Amino acid sequence: MKGLISQHKLYMIGFLLGSVAGFLYWKYIGCLTGTCSITSNPFRSSIYFGIMGALLFGLFQKRKVEKPVE
Repeated sequence: MKGLISQHKLYMIGFLLGSVAGFLYWKYIGCLTGTCSITSNPFRSSIYFGIMGALLFGLFQKRKVEKPVE
């Protein structure tokens, strides 16, 4: 379990920060009419921004490159 957490730490941090940002976006900006599919609901907004945050932070994760066997 420790290896899984340390391996995907940036994804988890990005998801948490994105979720908080999504909730704050819903609370302070949101959708006035209620017709916006993502930002009219705090759960959807948090999940969507969390996924976007995880993808953004995942760009900065270093990957191990294995040398080909000759």
